[in-house]
Amino acid sequence: MIRIGILGDIGSGKSFVAKKFGFPVFNADEEVANLYKKDKKIYKKLNKILPNYFQSFPINKKEVLNAILSNNINLKKIIKIIHLEIRKKLNIFLQKHKNKKFVVLDIPLLLENKINKKNDILIFVQSKRKDIIKKLIERKNFNQKILNKFRNIQLPLDLKKKNSSFIIKNNFTKKSVNKEVKTILKKIS
Repeated sequence: MIRIGILGDIGSGKSFVAKKFGFPVFNADEEVANLYKKDKKIYKKLNKILPNYFQSFPINKKEVLNAILSNNINLKKIIKIIHLEIRKKLNIFLQKHKNKKFVVLDIPLLLENKINKKNDILIFVQSKRKDIIKKLIERKNFNQKILNKFRNIQLPLDLKKKNSSFIIKNNFTKKSVNKEVKTILKKIS
């Protein structure tokens, strides 16, 4: 199985690009959202360490945002609990798709949490800053302070780009992304 890791800035279109490969995708953001909605054990762990913020199940995204905004230590506490569970979910996903030729890893902190492997094919999604900002503002619950906190825990984009085998320029049109994905698939198949 060949693992394709998708890297890029927050809002650069990593999930959009990941789906275009046509292979099974592990989307960490979706998995986190599912944990908040469906996993009572996660709620209990968060309630235990941050009882002032997590008071009802399913976990409301606003509760998470309030905890993160209140101080920097809360983000680290939340990440410690969530990322352990995401690793388990990833292992289940990889086991389920072990006979597939390719799988796509859409994990925002792939390099930061050392989830990538030496022979993974890393693809950097590059988008114009103004396009990213426009897309982020369109998102429900957009918050600049939260965005900054998450950017602060990520590796510099230049480093992610340098570690990538390929770069996809995402101008947020299906046609350009499809063309670049096909080119990459020809090279790696």
